[in-house]
Amino acid sequence: MGKFLVRRILAIPITFILITMVLYGVIMLAPVESRIDLYMPNSPKISSDPVLMERIKQQIIKRYHLDEPYLNQYVFWLSNLLKGNWGYSPVLNNNVLPELLNRTPATLELLFYCMLLYIPLGLIAGVQAAYKREKGPDYLFRFSAFIGAAIPDFILSIILLAILYVNKGWFAPERLNVQNNLIVHSADFINYTGFLTIDGFLNQRADISLDAFRHLVMPVFTLGIAQWATLGRITRNSTIEEMNKDYANAARARGLSEKQIVWKHAFRNALGPALNSSALSTAMLITNVFVVERIFNINGISEMISMFGPMVPDAAAVLGFGVYCIILVLLLMFILDLLQALLLPRVREGTIENG
Repeated sequence: MGKFLVRRILAIPITFILITMVLYGVIMLAPVESRIDLYMPNSPKISSDPVLMERIKQQIIKRYHLDEPYLNQYVFWLSNLLKGNWGYSPVLNNNVLPELLNRTPATLELLFYCMLLYIPLGLIAGVQAAYKREKGPDYLFRFSAFIGAAIPDFILSIILLAILYVNKGWFAPERLNVQNNLIVHSADFINYTGFLTIDGFLNQRADISLDAFRHLVMPVFTLGIAQWATLGRITRNSTIEEMNKDYANAARARGLSEKQIVWKHAFRNALGPALNSSALSTAMLITNVFVVERIFNINGISEMISMFGPMVPDAAAVLGFGVYCIILVLLLMFILDLLQALLLPRVREGTIENG
């Protein structure tokens, strides 16, 4: 297990460097003059004095290494990134990293409950469908999975809002109602984790936690349904494949019931491909979470996207957002790899042997 963890941990910075080199290279396609404008102070005195403006431009070029080769600029940018200096965003009117961190809890809370919901339900539904294959439960699952995977997130969001909020008034968008939102932003409420569903209980305000749970119902369902469908279908197919192998036939010959073969043997072997599919679909999950956040007015990281004007060359904010997404995907993939290794020792042993 130790070697497995070392390999996975070492893979994270290597992957991060390779991806960010490409990402920074894309930003480098912008002319130096355009990137200089990002750091120019907004002052009438400077804009009215060409000599002063030129002098400041030269200082900016020297300070940010804008006239040096790509590799030098990348190393300078990466070193600042590791120090916590992610640049200043003129659009956000603040440093990029604090803006990202302020919005992170809302995004992570939505992702956490989505994964907490779709992973176990997807595995159980897939195995149950394999156990009842070509019967009513199997047909029902396959039909539900087809619909869940076919409906785009933004369409499903609109349908849920129209039925459950506008028509029934059961669930509302945003993270809290107006009254509880004022309490959360008051000096008396302590944000221990940033997860309102947890901090409400820690502040002895169970009503706030329950309200936060109620507001998460629609976005979590919207975000998780496609992931559930994909995971369930892969689990079903993998389980059926395992049930047709020789060891399953040998178990039947020994008198084991079909239920025992499915849950004690086939399911364990089907876990590998199923969790692999979840790891590979992590990038899609991160992309979808930003769409769902905007539709349900959850002030997470997606709020930054809406601030980027199409004509504003805010390289610092764009780079910061890209780096944030890369880190989030790599961390989620690491968690899923770790979960797979904990559940299936043969996976980590095979990884060690095969590199």
